[in-house]
Amino acid sequence: MIEVKRVQTGVRIEAALLKVLKGLAAYTNLSLGDLLEGICLHAFEGKAPFSRETVAQIAQLKQIYGLTLTAADSHHLVDAPRRAATARPAAARKGRRHG
Repeated sequence: MIEVKRVQTGVRIEAALLKVLKGLAAYTNLSLGDLLEGICLHAFEGKAPFSRETVAQIAQLKQIYGLTLTAADSHHLVDAPRRAATARPAAARKGRRHG
């Protein structure tokens, strides 16, 4: 075992991709962080991180969660516009009831 220093981070990631990664982490009995570390370390050395069996599982998870993005899409993603909040009284937005 190799002792490392880990830090908590907040990252933004495409929603369906995150669902697939979480499903894959559960399938491989890893934490999401451990899975991401493994993927990155393999990629940094130009190595494929997954076996054929795992790639087949990823394909199933992609279908389940509707992930249609591919590697070719990786530098072409933009955030969808946020929906404008509906005009509601401030108390209703905070879950309070009048009366």
